[in-house]
Amino acid sequence: MIHMPKLCVNVDHIATVREARKTIEPDPLAGAMLAIEGGADGITVHLREDRRHIKDRDVLVLRQNLKGVIFTMEMAATEEMAEIAKKIKPDLITLVPEKRQELTTEGGLNVTDQKEHLKRYIEDLHKSNLVISIFINADTDQVKTAKEIDTDFVEIHTGPYAENPDVKELKKVTDAINFSNKIGLKTNAGHGLNYENTAPIVNIPGIKQLHIGHSVISRAVLVGIKQAVWEMKQILK
Repeated sequence: MIHMPKLCVNVDHIATVREARKTIEPDPLAGAMLAIEGGADGITVHLREDRRHIKDRDVLVLRQNLKGVIFTMEMAATEEMAEIAKKIKPDLITLVPEKRQELTTEGGLNVTDQKEHLKRYIEDLHKSNLVISIFINADTDQVKTAKEIDTDFVEIHTGPYAENPDVKELKKVTDAINFSNKIGLKTNAGHGLNYENTAPIVNIPGIKQLHIGHSVISRAVLVGIKQAVWEMKQILK
């Protein structure tokens, strides 16, 4: 029996629409609940340093109201975020790189260059019984270092594949996922995945969760979020 990855829907861009007018709608929690009705196995948010979309209150309200699904908080490896995570206690924390001027996360976290800092950071979060993932490029050296610093998961960055979904880029992602599983890391994947390029990723064995946001929310503008999530879930099936 082939294992189907869980679908974790990132609702950041519901908040992006809200912040365009600095109003109270649309509500990320309402969108998250509809996404779950559509078949989402989890909800993901990125609490950025500049709070450009998701706010602290959003994270708190989502944590309080989401039951029976995976609640993932993406964040930079800063002291501020560590303190917030310890209070919120999401089901999964994904450490990501972050630059203020970027439109979205531009690449994986360079674990080899920040090995000692990340090792201490993860040790501290583990003391609060938090489960940690690191968003990394499809590179076996990065995967190996992530294992050495005792992360629980890695999330393989599928952005380069999504931009150029050819055999070469798919092989990079496949090799990284295979290697991660081989050395005993739980493995997720995400970034840039949409209704056209996700199926080949689903066919790679050993992916626990796919984290998909922009394409689902974009589709939801046209057909509604329940339908958009349902359509993506069919691809995973």
